[in-house]
Amino acid sequence: MKMKLTFWKVVFIVIMGLGLYSTFIRYFYGLGAVSNMTDQFPWGFWIGFDCLCGVMLAAGGFCVIGAVYLFNVKRLHSVVRPAVLTAFLGYLLFIVGLLFDLGRPWFIWHQLIYMNPHSVMFEVGMCVMTYTTVLFFEFLPNVFERFNLKAPIKWIKKIYPVLVVLSILLSTLHQSSLGSLYLIMPSKLHPFWYSSALPFLFFGSAIAVGLAMTIFESTQSAKALGRHLELPVLIELGGALLVALWVNALLRFEDYFHRGILRQIFKPSYEAYFLWLELALAFVIPITLLSFKKVRLSPNGLYLASVICLLGFITNRLNVSLIGFETYVGHHYMPKWTEFSVTLMIIAMGFALFGVAVKYLPIFPPTSPEEKSAVARSRQFETEPVAGAEVLTNAGD
Repeated sequence: MKMKLTFWKVVFIVIMGLGLYSTFIRYFYGLGAVSNMTDQFPWGFWIGFDCLCGVMLAAGGFCVIGAVYLFNVKRLHSVVRPAVLTAFLGYLLFIVGLLFDLGRPWFIWHQLIYMNPHSVMFEVGMCVMTYTTVLFFEFLPNVFERFNLKAPIKWIKKIYPVLVVLSILLSTLHQSSLGSLYLIMPSKLHPFWYSSALPFLFFGSAIAVGLAMTIFESTQSAKALGRHLELPVLIELGGALLVALWVNALLRFEDYFHRGILRQIFKPSYEAYFLWLELALAFVIPITLLSFKKVRLSPNGLYLASVICLLGFITNRLNVSLIGFETYVGHHYMPKWTEFSVTLMIIAMGFALFGVAVKYLPIFPPTSPEEKSAVARSRQFETEPVAGAEVLTNAGD
């Protein structure tokens, strides 16, 4: 069978080719040959986008799992598996991106031996490693169902309440701790983005992004796979996203008000321009759109609002990790094309792996009557009550 060469496949091949070339340069000639990072600017685009944004964009897993199994929102059950897949791939690719940024990536395992429990970075590393393992076990039922392995499904079902608790706990810890990394830099990070509330702001924004990312991936998957779009689920997610955005916006306002820099925000400056862009994309535009019922009931409206929201919080992470340090460093940081090519390669790998997974594994609910009956017989993991689920539900109530 001949592979049909389409426009997007050509784009994918070009991106992968450039990314592999940059990978060769990075590992044979070092970070200096492939990036514009310096001793004064040691955390560049790979930390700002690949790591901070990558972890944030994978937050849909713990958001949806918490909503379904902790707060018993059963209407969102159909998006649990896609959200877990996105989170699992997101964390795997986050680790891949980290291997590019570390000076000596072959020593990444040292944190398991040379532990420093007083380090926030150690806590982030251990939580990410443990949570990736939890996501692996949450993803396994898709593989077991594909090969009709019923015994392992029953085994996963018994430990699923523990996996749910660990998902929420570990995600809460490291999503907030990513903000804690910047608490040690009060004299370096611009006041627009430095705050003692950074851990809360990072965690709150991760919840909003997790909801927006679930809307984004559900819409894109429906278009790419020709599936029926579950609009009631997206409407529910859109309403939750609006609430999450308002909470995040009020937290940001209270933080600026408490620190007395509201007037400074409205004074034109290099940093203010990026802050205005961030606030417009993260809060003003999506909140305005989702405040209209017509938009919340429209798949295109929900998709547009979620994309703008994602761009806004990506801008926030880049502002915190890059723009906020440029005044202290004394020069602007512009990534090399090789830095962009590595990031694009990682993103392309994520899309490709997601497409392969949904093609060969039972990630999405079946569409035909035959598929529904077959999956209903095999998905004992989902159709029967999960042991201990009532305890989690009561805790949420």
